[in-house]
Amino acid sequence: MIQMAGIHSSALIGSNVTLGSNVSVGAGSIIHDNAEIGDNTIIGANVILGEPLAAYYSSPSQYVNPQLKIGPSAVIRSGSVIYAGCEIGENFATGHGAVIRERTMIGHNTRIGTHSDIQGECIIGSYVRIHSNVITSQHVRIHDFVWILPHCVLADCPHPPSEELFPATIEAYAVIAANSVILPGVTVGAESLVGASSVVSRDVVPGAVVVGHPAKQVAWAADLKSRVTGEPMYPWRGHFLRGMPWEAKGFAAWSKERHVE
Repeated sequence: MIQMAGIHSSALIGSNVTLGSNVSVGAGSIIHDNAEIGDNTIIGANVILGEPLAAYYSSPSQYVNPQLKIGPSAVIRSGSVIYAGCEIGENFATGHGAVIRERTMIGHNTRIGTHSDIQGECIIGSYVRIHSNVITSQHVRIHDFVWILPHCVLADCPHPPSEELFPATIEAYAVIAANSVILPGVTVGAESLVGASSVVSRDVVPGAVVVGHPAKQVAWAADLKSRVTGEPMYPWRGHFLRGMPWEAKGFAAWSKERHVE
């Protein structure tokens, strides 16, 4: 039976937890101490919110769980785990079994796909689409309106195992196609496209198309045409509307109102 409002009798709610109005908590879910969940949020079955950090296991009697904040109208699907110390904006959604580690900051209208693993202390912008089975290292920076397709990896350690970590940066409107690997310290420039199954070992300049192992520039994204219509496909924001803030009026009008270049 699907329950769309209220707290299931098998759910466990810790202390100092604030639930907004019309919040649904599914069977077997756990919300640990010091969590704040916004209005109209749907929490599926067997979800864990505010998962304790490593310090809990070494000193449980002295441990205080950092606050988890999730904005209104989130949809957190079954089996997902979000650690304590994260702060997430409104209209957030996960697939099933997504993991978001501690102190990760996420903007609004962002989606994290099924079985994706976002390591701790990442900064992820708004309107980001991270598809299924994506793995990021700690401290990655993903700007607004980025698309990362399934089975991508953002690495941070050039000589594993090592304490020398160099997280990747993905700039606004970039697209990383399926099965790609972004190696430590790489910046993928704004409006660029990383082709499927690429291994990116050096920075990608804004607007470039790179493919291969190692990835090399083969074109400019603005030159790519649709196989169906023959029209330009990039920048993608000019023709892709679904779920974007310019859905009702198009990017040109939306950006003019906000003075976006």
